[in-house]
Amino acid sequence: MILTTKKTKDYELLDAGDGLKLERYANVVFSRPDPEALWKRNLPSNVWDKADAVFIRQGTRTEWKLKNSVPAKWNIDFGGYTFAIKPTSFKHVGLFPEQLANWDWMKEVINKNKSDYPETIKVLNLFGYTGGASLACADAGAEVCHVDGSKSAVAWAKENAELSGLADKPIRWIIDDVIVFLKREVKRGNKYDAILMDPPAFGHGPKDELWKIEEHFIELMDLCKEVLSEDPLFVLINGYTAGYSPIAYENCLIDVMGSHKGTIEIGELGIEESETNRILPCGIFARWQKE
Repeated sequence: MILTTKKTKDYELLDAGDGLKLERYANVVFSRPDPEALWKRNLPSNVWDKADAVFIRQGTRTEWKLKNSVPAKWNIDFGGYTFAIKPTSFKHVGLFPEQLANWDWMKEVINKNKSDYPETIKVLNLFGYTGGASLACADAGAEVCHVDGSKSAVAWAKENAELSGLADKPIRWIIDDVIVFLKREVKRGNKYDAILMDPPAFGHGPKDELWKIEEHFIELMDLCKEVLSEDPLFVLINGYTAGYSPIAYENCLIDVMGSHKGTIEIGELGIEESETNRILPCGIFARWQKE
């Protein structure tokens, strides 16, 4: 299964190739490295040369080369929500457009099943970054706990909630190491009906806790199993940087959800080029949904 994001009013993938991608966020065009773009570019060099901002990596040094007047931050409408966009020193700009299909899926699953739950569906978003998935779940009527180890990312997510008119929705914003947080939730006996995550290959928590996916992922999944409610609705795992197959994530879901009746879907996420309809691979996913 391949889930793709197409051109929208404020976002499009203009072109990709030669290890780069050319994207438009509202009126600002970015050129950034992307190792998945193995093919040749489609658009001529003079189009690429007009990019407003180009991300350059030289050894361990990185920088944005701003060719035109680029604001420090601006807003775009995407997927029914409003996001603050800004270039960061680690290449990201605050939005992963390929996740739109997963947002739509989660909203559909929540809306379809919330009448079956006597209380509000509780969703746990781990490694939540700037909050797109949290906004989608809260918008569908769920109570959300958004966890990320980065103070700036959580502040960015809260800003996106405010921009999207969702500041009054029941979202808990937690700055914490994911493993530390889950261990505390297990002790407290807190349970969640749905869990989603986008674990990086490597990272640090707010107190410099070390995260390595190859060392900590099994522990993460075991803890998630302990905080799932007796009637779980869905579990979604996203991945990009570690190079794993979606089959690997499927096997993890089988381990965690083996005692519950449900279906598993796996596949890739991608963004469609607006000119050629070629798809730029943007990661993998595995998701379990109750029957």
